[in-house]
Amino acid sequence: MLLKRDITVNSEELGMTIKIEKKIVGYKVATQEQQELQAKSNQIEQQQEDEANVVRMHERLERPEMLRGTTYKIKPPVSDHAMYITINDIVLNQDTEYEKYRPYEIFINSKNLDHYQWIVALTRVLSSVFRKGGDVAFLVEELKAVFDPKGGYFAGEGRFMPSIIAELGYVIERHFKSIGIISAEVLDEHQKELIEKKRQEFENQDKQTDAFVNQEFPHGSTLCGQCNTVAVVLMDNCETCLNCGYSKCG
Repeated sequence: MLLKRDITVNSEELGMTIKIEKKIVGYKVATQEQQELQAKSNQIEQQQEDEANVVRMHERLERPEMLRGTTYKIKPPVSDHAMYITINDIVLNQDTEYEKYRPYEIFINSKNLDHYQWIVALTRVLSSVFRKGGDVAFLVEELKAVFDPKGGYFAGEGRFMPSIIAELGYVIERHFKSIGIISAEVLDEHQKELIEKKRQEFENQDKQTDAFVNQEFPHGSTLCGQCNTVAVVLMDNCETCLNCGYSKCG
């Protein structure tokens, strides 16, 4: 017959003293492996509980009194005045390990009133999408794919812009990379060495100068369809971009 016993157990893992007042019907000694599994399980449960309390971006999130803003300036050659793009970010889960910045609203200012209507419409739509939350990175590719029927232009660093909207897409992409929404593409050492080798080989050849080529890249470079930069050279019968490493030969 099992008697009711008062047993006090000191648990190092739980960091507390547990008093057992029930009948003991059996026992077994926990192995170190079982203890590690239990500790890992408790850790996962705690992590899931913490993640459940994480604040994520959604349209019902109240706007705070102050937001962090970043302003970018562009000067399209097809416009008489510069454009200033300001993106305000909200801080989620501040001072925690889950702290992150997310875009909340966007404003575009310019003295050129010819674009006033579409600027107001575009900023309102983009701001609404930002506040919806979720994956907003798709906006970048959608904006960069807009072409002006009158033709594009070359912006800084020899990059071709099919339209003002496309350049706006590149600005938003740059901002998304700065706050961690889009991961910055980093070439590995092998790709860097290959690009540098191709650059040196091509510079040693006598090629015709292209009027739009940035001096950073060899003379005779053509436009890359991947990064819209005049940095594509033909080496070993294969077109290779010296800016992003894209190659039609794989």
